Amino acid sequence: MFARAVLAFLALPAVLAGAVPWLLARVDPWRLGGSGAGIGVLFLGGAVVAWCARDFYVAGRGTLAPWAPPTRLVVVGLYRWVRNPMYLGVLTAVLGSALAAGSPLLAVYTFALGAAFHLRVVRYEEPWLAARFASDWAAYRQAVPRWLPARPRVERAGFAGGGETGGR
Repeated sequence: MFARAVLAFLALPAVLAGAVPWLLARVDPWRLGGSGAGIGVLFLGGAVVAWCARDFYVAGRGTLAPWAPPTRLVVVGLYRWVRNPMYLGVLTAVLGSALAAGSPLLAVYTFALGAAFHLRVVRYEEPWLAARFASDWAAYRQAVPRWLPARPRVERAGFAGGGETGGR
């Protein structure tokens, strides 16, 4: 399973937050000077993605990839604060790339990617989680916001498994 987790990481966030931004920044005709602060934002986003991938592997017993999803609802780590921290990490990394490269095209890509993530979450992932994890998902959905982090309330939500049940 470790090899599948690494492959999923390389196939998904590394492409969306690494390869595509690099290519877009190279061809952006409106590119400006950029900011060194963007590198810090990029690394922060990367750290969030890595933390979430680790939680999927350890607590969820799966990967971030649709072909090998977690078998348990992940409600630990950053998932205690917000339901979609991995997507937020990818968006943060891409925004960091846009700032570092001074690329308006990457800024547009960041917003388009955010819209695509939202549609995926609402149309595919949340219905899948509701079907797969039923009452645990319903309690988690009520306790933790989708996009804007808030103070953890998971312990009070009454999850089966005491906060170690898994998620997508």
